[in-house]
Amino acid sequence: MFNYSKLDQNQVGFVAIGPATDLENGERLFVEIDNLPIVVFNIGEEIFAIGDVCSHDDGPVGDGEIVDREITCPRHGATFDIRTGKALTLPAVVDIPAYPVRIVEGQIEIGIPL
Repeated sequence: MFNYSKLDQNQVGFVAIGPATDLENGERLFVEIDNLPIVVFNIGEEIFAIGDVCSHDDGPVGDGEIVDREITCPRHGATFDIRTGKALTLPAVVDIPAYPVRIVEGQIEIGIPL
């Protein structure tokens, strides 16, 4: 199993998902890459990407409430750090994927493990 939050750019293939200008501050975008559900956030003009799956019950987490850089799963209240995917509160005890993100020629690119 990959430790997604520790991946560097040499361990991933980057996939363009769209123009950075389309994801305004405070917005989120849901994408699927290689059958991986991913939610991308623009928070404070920083772009983050995590797996759209709660490690507690495999339900979607991307529609959850965001406070600072933490998202709360709308189903059972587990909280995750959107920068690293780290599980912060019960009932989740396993981290979720956090993907490397970069902007190249104005396009958001998400790093998917090779």
